[in-house]
Amino acid sequence: MGTFYFYILTNNSRTLYVGMTNDLERRMFEHKTRTADGFTSKYNITRLVYYEDTNDPVVAIKREKQIKGWLRQKKIDLVESENPKWLDLAADWFRPEDLKAGRRASYDARRGSSLRSE
Repeated sequence: MGTFYFYILTNNSRTLYVGMTNDLERRMFEHKTRTADGFTSKYNITRLVYYEDTNDPVVAIKREKQIKGWLRQKKIDLVESENPKWLDLAADWFRPEDLKAGRRASYDARRGSSLRSE
């Protein structure tokens, strides 16, 4: 069936974005190259600071909706519980030259488990 992800992104101002996808690597490439029109592109929200995975899309959608309903501080607490330094968890997923050129190479730096699994 596949893997589904709930994720939280931020920028230098710590503006938060909550999303869900079935391909986190592809989605992060879109955010980092700003090819995903909308809020994240407008506010340069490209840093992955938290994610969870599940094999059930309904669970991922429910989790996304649940956390979107939380107050900002509760979202911050969630991020800091697993990533207190707010590091970009996708920092080494793509080569800089590929991001600049807007092409997604098959660069496999990420493989491993998520911070938290459902």
